[in-house]
Amino acid sequence: MKSSFYLFITTIALATNLLAQRQIVPVNFSQVTVNDFFWKPRIEKVHSATLPVCMTYTEDSTARIRNFENAAKRSGQHKGIYFDDSDVYKVIEGIAYTLKTTPDKNLEAKTDEWIDKIAAAQLPDGYLNTYYTLKGLDKRWTDMEKHEDYCLGHLIEGAVAYYDATKKRKLLDVSIRFANHFDSTFRLQNRPWVTGHQELELALVKLYHTTQNDRYLKLADWLIEQRGKGNGRGQIWTDKNFDGARYCQDDVPVREMNDIKGHAVRAMYLYTGMADVAAETGDRGYTQALERVWADVVERNMYITGGIGSSTKNEGFTIDYDLPNESAYCETCASVGMVFWNQRMNLYSGESKYVDVLERSLYNGALAGVQLTGNLFFYVNPLASFGMHHRKPWYGTACCPSNVSRLLPSVGGYIYNTSANALWVNLYVGSSTEVKLGNNKVKFTQKTNYPWAGEVELKVVPDSSKVDFGVKLRIPAWCEKYTVEVNGKVVPNLVSDKGYVTISRTWTKNDVLKLRMDMPVKVVAADPRVQANVGKRAIQRGPLVYCIEEQDNRHLDYDQMVLSPKTQFTTAFEPALLGGVTTIKAQNGGDSFTLIPYYSWDNRQAGRMKVWMDWKGK
Repeated sequence: MKSSFYLFITTIALATNLLAQRQIVPVNFSQVTVNDFFWKPRIEKVHSATLPVCMTYTEDSTARIRNFENAAKRSGQHKGIYFDDSDVYKVIEGIAYTLKTTPDKNLEAKTDEWIDKIAAAQLPDGYLNTYYTLKGLDKRWTDMEKHEDYCLGHLIEGAVAYYDATKKRKLLDVSIRFANHFDSTFRLQNRPWVTGHQELELALVKLYHTTQNDRYLKLADWLIEQRGKGNGRGQIWTDKNFDGARYCQDDVPVREMNDIKGHAVRAMYLYTGMADVAAETGDRGYTQALERVWADVVERNMYITGGIGSSTKNEGFTIDYDLPNESAYCETCASVGMVFWNQRMNLYSGESKYVDVLERSLYNGALAGVQLTGNLFFYVNPLASFGMHHRKPWYGTACCPSNVSRLLPSVGGYIYNTSANALWVNLYVGSSTEVKLGNNKVKFTQKTNYPWAGEVELKVVPDSSKVDFGVKLRIPAWCEKYTVEVNGKVVPNLVSDKGYVTISRTWTKNDVLKLRMDMPVKVVAADPRVQANVGKRAIQRGPLVYCIEEQDNRHLDYDQMVLSPKTQFTTAFEPALLGGVTTIKAQNGGDSFTLIPYYSWDNRQAGRMKVWMDWKGK
């Protein structure tokens, strides 16, 4: 009895300590209504176009759902790639986010049908993987590269999202049984296991949040600690086409990491999981390592678009400052991963520089990954094209379409954070939410024309006549001049702390807070060590990186369009162009050419494109 009581007290103490560590929490996307003119149409496109194409390829044009049907019967062939189960789970996650904002009974019924088939394929011991169920269970858990754990991670993420959206727990229970099977097979037996493609770590923290069972947080932490100890087994570690353990960030223990290496998406998912665990436990060994690696990524290995991973060979990193334009890999999934990781870095640190990178990756690197129509996708995102690179409806490795399907409808979850007595405004997106600050509920309504204009209005409606709290506004790194007003009066002497200005006061109903940010056109030079961009410049306005396409500039020689210190810029919003964009006209003497946002390229007639342009001048 004493030991049971001691265990109970220890568990309560651990839970209390973990709760104390997380001081900043995101406002869940389900609590945010996005009515923004820029993002709402894109979220609606996921419902009307992105999900239908993903579901068609998942169920009809490929064998992904049939694999589950065959696995349930324990007979038939497995068709496709060994990690194809994960795409089904990611599409379900995208469906869940969409259902939360756009209820659809037919879509929900189809998803429930899929979930029934997934549940039927699960083995009595909790194991669930169609590839090994149909190819031979004697080989399961023998090759750490074969994505069994990766598929489990995406199962958990899809299950948690679907439970959050519908309160149906069938898929959640499936994921719990599989997670328990994994935990019993490895951690509880102290049997080494290294995730060949990281993803399970971050998913387990989500499962911990949903179930409040610290078993899953402990498992996530245990998995992270497995790395860099020589326990990796499988194709990554033996195939000469891979760079050994560096490829999956298994070359050194995580606390000793100093630089970015290997496969970009795997790295992003690992770092996200580490930041998630650190936010719960306060583990400074993790956060210090993450801060070192983050600096290496952002200062030496990131494109201006927020894209990462320059090499096709390893879908990842080579050496510092190796950032070619035409051959840039910049996988869409890696930009999505940058959004995930930088959000988590912001949550434990409260520093806006992480949201600056999140915003750059979101508006440029990730958003370029989907056609304006919502049904075509880039896997690779170069910064220059000879006119032969185009989006496709699907890929054999289909991680990018399904990742887009889950990122865009969840964008509301990146806008706001809360802490003890403050609302943090991270992204400027037309939206509304209600949060609890102290003992009061407060409604916030944000209106803005961002990213085309820099004015933001935030209306405050507390549930009491007068409430004391703070509003923290992120001042983006690109913004050099700004003012803040409350009810039409400029707030003086504002001081930025970690990139946020805080307006603390007694708020009354319908108080209006306004942020006005200058949004000039900026000419950007790369680090001179980036050989590909020596003698070149790029254009940015607000959070958006711009490019030139032949489509807009056929009156000029494409190779003769240059920038110089004398170039004059004018901007104009064109509602009929590319879904409505602000274009930039660059004037050099009597010649002028047009630039469009990078995310919108390859949406019209095929032609050349480039972000970095020749520069003439000192």
